[in-house]
Amino acid sequence: MFFRRKGRLRKEFNEKYLDLLEKAKVDRQQQKTLLDKSFDPSEDVICQAKLAEAKFFFLLKEAKNRKVSIKR
Repeated sequence: MFFRRKGRLRKEFNEKYLDLLEKAKVDRQQQKTLLDKSFDPSEDVICQAKLAEAKFFFLLKEAKNRKVSIKR
């Protein structure tokens, strides 16, 4: 009775996790293009780009560990 919700909750969590991963990917790409286009980037811009990249790779690693996949 109580265990029926487990699959539904896992599916809902996986969808939210994939949305978060997609947002992190877009943020990483934006920071990377900003860094590439800037002539003399400041320390703040460099730190933001490194932070976005680290966040994306952490979420990607967690998705692999949790075996979250995109159903096509």
